[in-house]
Amino acid sequence: MKLPGTSRLAKLSRMLQHLILPHWWVLRAFPKPVLDAIARAITSSEHHHCGELRFVVEAGLPFAGLLRSESPRQRAIALFSALRVWDTEHNSGVLIYLQLIDRRVEIIADRGIDACVGHEFWTAVCRRMERAFAENHFEAGALGALDEITQALSTHFPLADGGANELPDAPLVL
Repeated sequence: MKLPGTSRLAKLSRMLQHLILPHWWVLRAFPKPVLDAIARAITSSEHHHCGELRFVVEAGLPFAGLLRSESPRQRAIALFSALRVWDTEHNSGVLIYLQLIDRRVEIIADRGIDACVGHEFWTAVCRRMERAFAENHFEAGALGALDEITQALSTHFPLADGGANELPDAPLVL
């Protein structure tokens, strides 16, 4: 799939950026203390609702995705499936995907919670995160988004009978 408005030169430039920047580049924006804070926020969040949160951050797309001109949204959808975020008991899984080279945030939500809050909610959360990240406020942007999502999940999927933790709480760095 060709990205809209992408020239050959722009496509080549994008590919080079994704291939050249090393994996550890993610840790400049999300060092271990920030990743730990995000994990604690997810654990705390899941004590208030029956939803499941996964936070994934990736410097660049894998080579195969670059060859297909994969968008960050397409990558997020693939990870939503691969990480089984869709496979939660209450259909209330939420994947927050950060792709740093393209400077994109994508949120993919399972049908249960998505039907309650809708596309506009997720888009607004993504854009607020992107604005925070543009100002190098990675921790604040991530934690703010987790707070917003926690409120939505708590409203629509309140915790019942203790709830099981179906997905890992630790952020995944790819």
